[in-house]
Amino acid sequence: MNTHKKYKIGYTSGVFDLFHIGHLNILKNAKDKCDYLIVGVTTDDEVLRIKNKKTVIPFKERIQILESMKCVDKAVSEENVDKILAWEKFKFNVIFKGDDWKGTQKWLEYEEKFAKINVDVVYFPYTQGTSSTTLRRVINKIIEEE
Repeated sequence: MNTHKKYKIGYTSGVFDLFHIGHLNILKNAKDKCDYLIVGVTTDDEVLRIKNKKTVIPFKERIQILESMKCVDKAVSEENVDKILAWEKFKFNVIFKGDDWKGTQKWLEYEEKFAKINVDVVYFPYTQGTSSTTLRRVINKIIEEE
């Protein structure tokens, strides 16, 4: 039985380094709201440019993980984190983001731009207790103790 979802094409993106339950939650929630989910995976070069740090898991492996998930219809490389550029390429009608970004200057501007082209911005609750930053800190601590 094919039940029509609220949105036809959805988009979300991230680094997806040290994949964890928070990543899974956002992807499953996004897929529950759209027929076709496109996931942008930030390239290693772009992560270095925007966060000034190297990923633990290389891009080719991170995108393979996303491509293999049943809640992801298409995984694409995100060479630039500008979401308007992503929209120009994929013409999605909703973009999903964690609510830790809600109310930030950057996302208030995106909300305004997307409203002009009839794209909804949907925020999902941030998964408390786990993040790639926390995992990275724990891993570094273990390495230091060895």
